[in-house]
Amino acid sequence: MLDTKGPEIRSGFFRSECEGKVNLVKGETLILTTDYDFKGDKHKIACSYPDLCTSVNAGQSILVADGSLVLTVLSIDAASGEVTTRVENNASFGERKNMNLPGVVVNLPTLTEKDVNDIVNFGIKHNVDFIAASFVRKESDVKEIRKLLNQNGGPQIKIICKIENLEGLQNYDAILQATDAIMVARGDLGMEIPPEKVFLAQKMMIREANIAGKPVITATQMLESMINNPRPTRAECSDVANACYDGTDCVMLSGETANGAYFKEAVEVMVKTCCEAESSVNFNSLYQSISNTVVSRNARLSTSESIASSAVKTAIDVDAKVILVLSESGTTARQVAKFRPGMPVAVLTPSESVARQSFGILKGCYAFCVNSLEDTDALIAEVMSEIKSAGAAQEGDPIVIVCGKSFGMGATNQIKVEYVKSNYWDETGESDATAHNAGRAQTHDAHMSQGFHGCSIS
Repeated sequence: MLDTKGPEIRSGFFRSECEGKVNLVKGETLILTTDYDFKGDKHKIACSYPDLCTSVNAGQSILVADGSLVLTVLSIDAASGEVTTRVENNASFGERKNMNLPGVVVNLPTLTEKDVNDIVNFGIKHNVDFIAASFVRKESDVKEIRKLLNQNGGPQIKIICKIENLEGLQNYDAILQATDAIMVARGDLGMEIPPEKVFLAQKMMIREANIAGKPVITATQMLESMINNPRPTRAECSDVANACYDGTDCVMLSGETANGAYFKEAVEVMVKTCCEAESSVNFNSLYQSISNTVVSRNARLSTSESIASSAVKTAIDVDAKVILVLSESGTTARQVAKFRPGMPVAVLTPSESVARQSFGILKGCYAFCVNSLEDTDALIAEVMSEIKSAGAAQEGDPIVIVCGKSFGMGATNQIKVEYVKSNYWDETGESDATAHNAGRAQTHDAHMSQGFHGCSIS
């Protein structure tokens, strides 16, 4: 995943005598200048946003360094490009810290020159799977990124829109329709809207993404205290669990693993919390809720939705241990994941890119690369054997299979139920369609043998 810089606003650099940090005292005056070459101190600092003077008004708040410093605008001198502010709390902060203007529609391009260079000369060149687009504000932002990818040989790369400001939240429905996935980036969002409303925004965005069948990631400050502490707070564990209950496909750590002292412990705690949360989810009710909502909004299901919904319903009715999806483009896998099956979904695809874009980000999906999907019977037989060997199912257990009678994209039109047999290759002979390890975690077999709880492996 490539994370773009996006249209962010940052503070500038300091004089050498400041040694990279300034200390501010509540009640002091601090001047912000739009001359970004200015080397600041505790009296005056630079701001990277050239339209600062025309974007803010007296009495408005400006948040710096993730809200650790709050400034109140006192006066504006547009001629000199300076804004005089009052420091509202004691704070110490370093150079190039993020700055937020709550409620302001900033006049900045979605893709900076650096973003374009990063996407074209690194992302596409190295075949990344996702572009995490920062500070997406409207549908046209997504279309601009999509156009850049298509024109430079990266049409297979998926776009994850990070919703981090009020404008993006207000245009969420249009953004959701245009994007491939959503990231609820609560850090910056919590400075753009009142913090007591962030949980409502999170629940709304996750719910709408679930109904649209688009993967959604919940991120930022999930286990923030574990940057410095070996154990999380109970509130942080509850936050992770509630994101699972809300319906998020993924949870993501940031500072905890990027620069935290207890990165391994943070990952372990998050895994355990997610498994505990999902083990108590009623997936049957969740399926009914998603299905009923989609029908009530759209009057009917699309063909692909109907096939996926029927596959999940069948898996629930026959108590299937696994849903097996044969998918060329990954669309069928995404639709099956949309209806939240309570059993794992094994996705077979000839595309390594599709495998990586399905494994982990689609709820409950485990993807495997194969040479081809043409020999459907041989593939199914081999997967049945592997499922039995891994302990995910026993002899006689039902498996629901979603595939197509013909080969190629858009050919999925068949659902069937098969039962695990004692030894497939005694009956069918060796297969030429052996699954590769491409797109598959090295620890997968070890995980598979541990049994399933909900969509999580514990």
